[in-house]
Amino acid sequence: MKTRTLKETLFGRFALGTAGLSLIAAATLVHAHGDVVPQAVDTSTLPQLGEQWVETNPYRGNADAIRIGDSAFNQNCARCHGLGAVSGGIAPDLRYLEHDDYMDEFFIGKVRNGVTRNGAVYMPPFEGILSQEAMWAIRAWLETVYEQQ
Repeated sequence: MKTRTLKETLFGRFALGTAGLSLIAAATLVHAHGDVVPQAVDTSTLPQLGEQWVETNPYRGNADAIRIGDSAFNQNCARCHGLGAVSGGIAPDLRYLEHDDYMDEFFIGKVRNGVTRNGAVYMPPFEGILSQEAMWAIRAWLETVYEQQ
């Protein structure tokens, strides 16, 4: 029968403890990310768009919409897309979205319907959570941080 040295015993306990703490930290991060509640966006000062969804950004260049969109992005989108839309790798860097009608349609489709690949949700749908006005205000702000690739 082999007896373990004090060094082997301490190393084993250290490794086990480190692994346990890593699992707890990972579980905490996953739980924290999954428990995030979308924040309400006050768009009462913007022209209301009605129930019919528009396909192009009606707030392009609107200073009030840009201000609202900046706050709304930070509260609802930055946790995945990064502060200032500078992605840390979790989700796409939104500074590279062109500001034209095609990308407006692309943007609103992704935000409304979310993104799912192979059954995994990469981005939840925000339709019914954020108003059309809030989504377009976010888009108006994103255009102010646009960078060409």
